[in-house]
Amino acid sequence: MLRKTLIHDTFYLNLGPQHPSTHGVLRLLLRLEGERVVECQPVIGYSHRGHEHMAQNRSWLQFLPNTSRMDYLSALLYNHAYCLAVERACGITVPPRAEYIRVICAELNRIASHLLWFGAYLLDLGAFTPFLYAFDDREDILAILGEVTGSRLTYCYCRFGGVARDLNQAFLDGVRAFIPKLRRRLKDYHTLVSKNVIFLNRTKGIGVMSPEQARDYAVTGPNLRASGVNYDVRKAEPYSVYPELDFEVPLGEHGDCYDRYYVRLLEMEQSLRIVEQALERLPSGPIRAAGVEQEPAPPPGAYHFAYESARGQLGIYLVSDGGRIPVRMKWRVPSFSNLSVLPELLAGTLVADTIAILGSLDLVIPEIDR
Repeated sequence: MLRKTLIHDTFYLNLGPQHPSTHGVLRLLLRLEGERVVECQPVIGYSHRGHEHMAQNRSWLQFLPNTSRMDYLSALLYNHAYCLAVERACGITVPPRAEYIRVICAELNRIASHLLWFGAYLLDLGAFTPFLYAFDDREDILAILGEVTGSRLTYCYCRFGGVARDLNQAFLDGVRAFIPKLRRRLKDYHTLVSKNVIFLNRTKGIGVMSPEQARDYAVTGPNLRASGVNYDVRKAEPYSVYPELDFEVPLGEHGDCYDRYYVRLLEMEQSLRIVEQALERLPSGPIRAAGVEQEPAPPPGAYHFAYESARGQLGIYLVSDGGRIPVRMKWRVPSFSNLSVLPELLAGTLVADTIAILGSLDLVIPEIDR
C-alpha cells in the first residue's frame, strides 16, 4: 500500500529594505508557509545616526536642530517636546502667547503628518487619487508653517523660553482659510475612502490588535486608541495650554487596520478644533521669556518629560551634572514599541495583508534608528 506524505515546506522572504511599501529603511524577514506568514522578524538599523551619542558632545542648545531629524514627519512636535523638557528641568516659565503659538504650530504639524500617512497608506494599497488630495492639503500646511519657521520639513522654531519669531498676518490668514478647506476635504476623504468597498475588504478585521496586546508591547498613540484604550498624553499628563482647550480623544472598537485609519482621520478634526480655539484665545504679549540664557545649564539631576507626538508617547529622559553639555539623553520613541507588536499581528495572516497591517501602524523608522 502506497502512502502519500504531505510535507509543508516553509521558506523565507525578504520584504524590504528596497520594497516601496517599507519606504526604504525597514526589512521584514518573513517565514512563510504557502501564502501564510508563520513568523516575522523586523530588521532595523539601516539609517542609524547616533543622535543620543551626539547629545553628549553638544550643548543643550546645539542639540536643538537634531530633534527634528528623528521623526522628521512631526519635526515640530519633537522640537516642542525637547524645549518643554529642558524648560521643566531649568524651571523656565514660557509666556502665554508663546505657548499658544507652539500649540497651533504643533497641531498643524500633527495634521501634516497624518495627511502624509493617509496618502502613503492608500498608495501602498493601490489607490492613487487620495494620495494627490492628501498631499495637496499637506502642501497648504507646509506653506503656512514656512511663513514663521522658514522650513518645510525639519523645523527648529521653538526656543528655550518661547519661539524664534512671532506669527505674521500671512500665517494667520493662511490658517483661517485652511481650517474650513480641510473640513470640507475630510468629508471627501470619508466618501472616497471610508465607504469604499475595496478599502473595507482590505482593512476590516485585518491585523486586529487587542487592548491586552497593545499594553503588553507598550503601544501608544492612534494605534493604542484604535484598540479602544483611552490614553492620550495631552489628557493624561497635560502640558503647555492643552488643559485650557476643549478636544476629544477618538477611540476605535476593534483594533483592526480600519480603526487605525479611522482614528487618525478623526484626530485631524480634533487638531483643527484645537487650532481654532488657540487662534481665538491667542493673547498678546512677549514670545520669549525675559532673562533666559541662550545656553542653559539645568541643575544636577535626572528629568523626564512625556509628550504626545503624531505616533504616540514620546519620552525624553535627561541627566545633567549642572554643565552646558548633557551627561545622558535618552529618547523613548513611539515607533519602536509600535513596531515590536508587528510579528504578533502578522502571524497567521496572508502575505497580501502584510502591507495593509504594516502601513496601518504609521511607523517612521528613522526615529527608531536615531
